[in-house]
Formats: sequence, structure tokens, C-alpha cells
Amino acid sequence: MSVLGHLLDGFAHALTLQNLLLGLLGVTVGTLVGVLPGLGPATTIALLLPLTMVFDPVGAFVMFAGIYYGGMYGGSTTAILLNIPGETASIPTTLEGYPMARKGRAGAALATAAIGSFVAGTISTVVITFLAPGMSAIAKSIQPAEYFSIMVLAFVTVTSLMGDSIVRGLSSLFLGLAIGMVGIDQMTGQPRLAFGVPDLYEGLPVVALAVGLFAVAEAVATAAQRNRQEQPPVKVTGRIGMTRDDWRRSWRPWLRGTAFGLPIGSLPAGGAELPTFLSYNVEKRLAKDPEEFGHGAIEGVAGPEAANNAAFSGVLVPLLTLGIPTSATASMLLIAFQIYNVQPGPQLFDQQPVLVWTLIASLYIGNVMLLVLNLPLIRLWVKLLSVPAALLTAAILTFATLGVYATSQSVFEILVAYGFGLVGFVLRRAGYPVAPLILGAVLGPLMEVQFRRALAFSEGDPAVFFTRPVSLAILVIAAVCLIGPVVLRRRGKISIPAAMD
Repeated sequence: MSVLGHLLDGFAHALTLQNLLLGLLGVTVGTLVGVLPGLGPATTIALLLPLTMVFDPVGAFVMFAGIYYGGMYGGSTTAILLNIPGETASIPTTLEGYPMARKGRAGAALATAAIGSFVAGTISTVVITFLAPGMSAIAKSIQPAEYFSIMVLAFVTVTSLMGDSIVRGLSSLFLGLAIGMVGIDQMTGQPRLAFGVPDLYEGLPVVALAVGLFAVAEAVATAAQRNRQEQPPVKVTGRIGMTRDDWRRSWRPWLRGTAFGLPIGSLPAGGAELPTFLSYNVEKRLAKDPEEFGHGAIEGVAGPEAANNAAFSGVLVPLLTLGIPTSATASMLLIAFQIYNVQPGPQLFDQQPVLVWTLIASLYIGNVMLLVLNLPLIRLWVKLLSVPAALLTAAILTFATLGVYATSQSVFEILVAYGFGLVGFVLRRAGYPVAPLILGAVLGPLMEVQFRRALAFSEGDPAVFFTRPVSLAILVIAAVCLIGPVVLRRRGKISIPAAMD
């Protein structure tokens, strides 16, 4: 069957009444939670992850597609009105969106962010539709040595671009790898790092781990700031929309942002940070009035928001075709797949065609739903920004606790969630990024399996990673990505903001 035939079959499943309602529920709840201060897409998905477990896999992933896009859309609202980026990739939006809001142009900033995200999301989904099956076919020929090298590249790039210290990023990554090794060894059957605790023989529960590191840690961080004066959101006055001049100044940045975000996000070592900052810098260089940047240039909102959304859509390519998440948000999606015993990778399109094509079709539908919902309901979402910090903290902890218990009926997993919530809070306060930790914990076991398979095929010769040309080339790129930022930082050429997720 052709790609279009598979896509039409996916739409046939996605457009059923049940799946449409699940998609609508997903985008609504995802936006609602994503709008709350400090909750980025990864935290939103971690908090709502247990909700999907009561549905069949297809319905769950339709809902997840809505939560995924809704969480991304909601983050731009806090960046523009509160000057609080939910993650590193949203920082460029705050640089221009918040000054626009203070000038009384919050409606235009929110509109260009929403429409730009829709444009980028639609274009990206079209590309994913035709690119992913081909990537999946190519991935079938990749050997364990190449898989291991690709995972190393993903680890290195996420670590080197997250935060202002590579040492802290690597420390967070190695902690995540150690967490991923807890449990029964998949090849020898021996328990590791379980310390005689039977509950740890199957490894640390990934749902509890994700909810703890993101949702519980966010609640603790919010509670720890209770003595600080809360910043009121900028009021949205006037019409929610764009003038003719706003459209003229925004449509090219939308397309350029998409052109930056999609290919970089689609790489196994992609992510949203690089394309959003790159888009912002390009728009500043191309602007007729560069001095307006920093004081509310609409191009500085349109381009990065499009790049951000396109990159987030692009991460689905390595996730679906290689089973490799390249961001904290993608790691949450991989956890969702693992909950249903579905392993993304080269065989996914052959083994789960209904699920994967319904998921892709639901991305189209969810994108339209979000545009229809967001613009008319912006004033309603804005009211959520006034939620008292104490109430927000209590709500997050309540949902996190109920969600973890509902998935396992285990008090042990609740303790794990709260324990890693404290770990996540301490890491954030100390300036350590959390994204490499969750990536190491989720991807580490898969990386270990590929490493040991490669050694088994080569009869224990570690040179196999350097004698295979593709593997060697990827490892060289990984080395450049690790060393390059260190050299550039020391020369003062770049300054990467600290990770916020």
C-alpha cells in the first residue's frame, strides 16, 4: 500500500467519534496544563501520562498526540505574558514576546505564535508522512555498531547543548545511565544495583521516574519560591489577531523557522534549542530595523515559535524510525510506547501500521483543533495564569500521586516518584539539566543492548565501532559536538542558556 493509502487508512481510524473526542480532550487538557507557569511540554506529558493508560493503544496515542501539541502551544502563552519560558527553546520567544505584551500587543504576539505553530506543525507533519517510512526502510539495514554510535551522538548533543556546563550535563547523563542499569540484566539474567529489593528487579518504574523528575520536582520548586513576589501576567487588551502589517512581517519568518526546525529536529542528534536560537539570530540579521529586536519585534516571535514547533514535530522521525528520543519530551513519548509494550524503531511501520498511521493522521487533526481552540480561548487560558502558587503546587502533587498509583497500585512507586522529585529539585537548584538524566535512564538500556550485540557479532573486538565507516563517522561527529562547544565557550563565541527542563 502507498503512503497516501496508509495515511487515508490512518484518517479513517482517527476520524471515528471516539478518537475525535480523545483528540479534543488531549489538546484541551494539554493546553490547559501547558499554560500553567513553569510547566513545559515534557512536564505536561509526564503529568498526564497516566491518563492515557485506561484506553486502547490507538486511542491512547491519539490523545497523546493532542497532549503533545497542546503542551507546546500552551508554553508560548507563559513565555509571552509572564516572561517565563517553560524550556530553553522558548527563551527567544520571551525576548520579543514579553516586550510586545508590555506594549499592549499581547494579542498580536499570541496570534503569530499560534498561527506560526500551526503552519510549522502542518508542514512538518506532511514531511514526516513521506519521510518517516523511507527512514524506517533505511534503518532496517543499520547494524548494532551504528545504532550504538547514533545513541552516543544523541547523548552527546543533548548533553553539550543543555545548560552552561558540559561537566554538569555529563554528570546528569551518567546518573541517568546508572538508573537505567537497575534491574535484571537482559542478557545474563543477573540482578544489578537492586540491593536485594524485589521491587527493583524489573528496573525503576519509568512512569514514576518521569512524573517525579518533572511534575513533582516542578511542584517542589514552586513551593520553594513561596516567599518570592508573584509576577502578575500582562493583561491582554484589544483584539486577538494580527494586522495586515503583522501578516506581512510574519509569514517569511514562519517559513524560515520551519526550514530551520524540521531538518535539525529530525536528526538523531536534533532538538529544539539550536534551531530556535538560530532562527532568532537570522531574523535579527535580516530585519530592516535590527534595533527593534529586544523591544518587541514580531519577527522574533514568529520565527522561533515556528522553529520550535517544527523541531518538536521533527523529533518524531528518529523516535518512530530508530526508537531514539532526542529531547526530554521525546523521552516521555518513548515511555508511553513502552507502557503498551510497543518498541519504536525500524519494524514499527510493519508491526504496528494502524497505530503509527493513526498517530500521524491525528497530528494533522490535533493541529487544526489547536488553532480553532487557541485563538478564541486565549482570554480563558490567560485567566489560568493567575492561579495561586499554593493551589498549583497542591494540584500538581495530587494529580502526580493519583496518576502514579493508578498505573501500578503500588505505594513503592509513589515513593520512587517523590524520591526522584526531590532529586530533580536538587539538580535544578544546583544548575544540573534534567533532560540528559531522563534520556540516559530511558535510552541507556537500549544502548547497552546494542553495544553488547555489536561485541557479540565481532567476537568481543571493540574495534568494530571504529572499523565500520558509518559508525566511525558518527563517533567523529559526536566527538566534535562534545569538544566544539567547550572550545567556543572558552573563546567567548557562544553562550548557551541554562536548560529549563
